[in-house]
Amino acid sequence: MPNHNITLKDVDKHSLIHPYTNLADHQRTGPLIIERGEGIRVIDQNGKSYIEGLAGLWSTALGFNEPELAAAAADQFNKLPTYHSFNSMATRPMIELADRLKDMVPISDGRVFFANSGSEINDTVIKLIWYANNILDRTEKKKIITRKRSYHGVTLATASMTGLEFCHGGFDLPLDRFLKCMCPDYYREGLAGETEEQFSERCADDLRKLIEREGADTIAAFFADPVIAGGGVVPPPAGYFEKVQKILKENDILFVADEVICGFGRTGKAFASDTYNLKPDVITVAKALSSAYLPISAAIVAPAIWEVLLSGSKKYGVFAHGFTYGGHPVSAAVALRTLEIYEERSIFQHVQSVADHFAQRIDSFASHPMVGDVRRVGLLGGIEFSPDHATKAQFDKSMNVGAFCSQRCQDHGLIIRNMGDIIAFCPPLIISESEIDEMFEKFENALAETWQMVQNYG
Repeated sequence: MPNHNITLKDVDKHSLIHPYTNLADHQRTGPLIIERGEGIRVIDQNGKSYIEGLAGLWSTALGFNEPELAAAAADQFNKLPTYHSFNSMATRPMIELADRLKDMVPISDGRVFFANSGSEINDTVIKLIWYANNILDRTEKKKIITRKRSYHGVTLATASMTGLEFCHGGFDLPLDRFLKCMCPDYYREGLAGETEEQFSERCADDLRKLIEREGADTIAAFFADPVIAGGGVVPPPAGYFEKVQKILKENDILFVADEVICGFGRTGKAFASDTYNLKPDVITVAKALSSAYLPISAAIVAPAIWEVLLSGSKKYGVFAHGFTYGGHPVSAAVALRTLEIYEERSIFQHVQSVADHFAQRIDSFASHPMVGDVRRVGLLGGIEFSPDHATKAQFDKSMNVGAFCSQRCQDHGLIIRNMGDIIAFCPPLIISESEIDEMFEKFENALAETWQMVQNYG
């Protein structure tokens, strides 16, 4: 019989292959098994409670036990538990959700395509763009530009877009057609004496030179996560997107805003595209679309792209792309209720109301002797460790400073995420000011222990 009572330190006792995990280390340490959730907290099978400082995977906006979402799922299960949208079929939840999304995003009169994850929907958009260019007989206009340290998914194509080298090693990636421009990280990449605006101009010039080298007639699209979250929580420097969008428009290159993490209030507005005045041709969303309660993602495409796709019926006949579970009626019903709750409870306004307190608390660590930089927008923040404020030096990788701090946080009842020596914070959007205080108090205790380790190292 299967063992359904695995203890936290049991190793090699179950059949699960853990994603984004050092598989050898896991064989020694075993899993942390989460049993249930309450608000912004999760509880393991031994009853220990943790503040989920990363909202699961940047996604659980409404916390971990929202009864309205459970009720929406149960109601749809009882009506129609599954169906598809192939061959002109549809269900009411997917139609209503598409209409609501169309009205929310900063794209006028867009059309909506559903998938199941951020990776799938970004992969879909690549295919849509290639398909559209084939319809237009622009068969050479296929290359995709993204930024170093960006994250766009893990399919063969989206991992090729992702600008993190560890997502490529061992997987024979990246594929051809995928290009990278510089990461707009002002702290790490800015030159001495260079203002943010000047740095943004240098980033834009790097993009311009890449387009000139490759040829604008070979480049189809530029994908950008408005805040580079998975690469270290990097908000755009002043003037960055204004300059980038101008270059894209001049060169007839589509702009895709990957709002899989930033969408639905994370930056204080409905979308980061609103926060940073972006004018994308396509927006992709997932995660907080259903508060991560069920898998669902979507792409909202501008009419100019949809009209090309529509004309492709004459050339190619059937639009031969889709997923069995894309727009699944239960997932769509839960996502629709999620969007309703955001409006009914003024969740985006709540983010705005607590964002200043979040900023004050995270900024208070800027003067710590092992903190090099603090970055934040809305309820998204990052703390980068450095042994020297002046030189921005980096700790020796063998010290594993970020991983050590992350583990100390977990010991204190806070789950966060380290990307190397950068600690990310992305709590559920429902977090209160007192819970923000508690989250950062736990981090402060972990940071003190990490600082002690650093001082004693070697």
